[in-house]
Amino acid sequence: MSENTTKVDSEAAPRGPAPWQQALPWAITIVCFGYLYTRLAGAAAREQVTLFEYLSAIFARVSWTRWLALMIPYSAFFFLIDSLIVWRVVTWFNAPLRYLDILPIRGSSYILSILNEQVGKGAMGIYLNRRYGVPGWEVGSSLVFIMFCEFFYLLSWATVGWTLRAEDLPPVFGVIPWLAAGAAIFLAVWIGIFRGPLGRGLAFRERPLFKSFRESGLARYLTIILLRSPALLAAVVVYKQALGLFGVEASYGQMLGYLPVIFFGAATPGPMRTVAITLWVVLFPGNEGEMTTFGFVQHNFFIFFNAAIGLLFLRRANRELFGASSESGAPTTTES
Repeated sequence: MSENTTKVDSEAAPRGPAPWQQALPWAITIVCFGYLYTRLAGAAAREQVTLFEYLSAIFARVSWTRWLALMIPYSAFFFLIDSLIVWRVVTWFNAPLRYLDILPIRGSSYILSILNEQVGKGAMGIYLNRRYGVPGWEVGSSLVFIMFCEFFYLLSWATVGWTLRAEDLPPVFGVIPWLAAGAAIFLAVWIGIFRGPLGRGLAFRERPLFKSFRESGLARYLTIILLRSPALLAAVVVYKQALGLFGVEASYGQMLGYLPVIFFGAATPGPMRTVAITLWVVLFPGNEGEMTTFGFVQHNFFIFFNAAIGLLFLRRANRELFGASSESGAPTTTES
């Protein structure tokens, strides 16, 4: 009997990813770093120095105080824009919060986002549920809506970037306009299902998880894309100026073409972030060390400085989260 029970339990247990699925991200990452190492080693050999000396010289040439003067305000500006998106969506679908009420939880969620962006968003969901009594599925609906719009935002700007600089980008990025066309058709059908006659009679349309989509026409999707766009345009200016500090010149037109494509790749789950760092070297040949260093420090500073912003709000977020039921009097049950 115990053998039969064990067999049933093993069959019922969810299966993990196949071995090749687990190995693929590591394989791509190893290939990317192998490519970078080969290019860097070759550049160091041409200058007849060791790889360590080659990279150390690049770090020494950068004015890090001027670099920080660019990156700190940009990161703070991104945080304010990002919080604006969360505030806008939550006030549309969940609760009439003030913008300042969103800052602590959005900032604190960046700490968890170091490990996984979706874990950070999950923490925001728990906060809104406990602090304001928003049913759990409705919170989830709002967060899914944000991620849904973020994909279209990144793809829209990546399409602009590809249109401007297609001749400079690796051929693989020629898929971007096809993705954009497919995404536009998908969005039209999606809105037709949740707001039009296409979804009439479909039971899943009425589920709480899809609340935000039932209440959103095209204008709301476009609003989120437009509200996010100043952050990308600011990045074009900041990255162009920061690149100059590494001794590499680029025009604003080049950066407007390259940066959205790199951001789109970096936002893709898994090893694409490594690919995005590698792309800097491909786009600026002859500056292997400068571009590797630039891509590495830009990406990692942004992640860890955002987490530092979160530390400023962490105490308040914890106080409001764990003292929510006694202070607000709002129900804290989660809709199932």
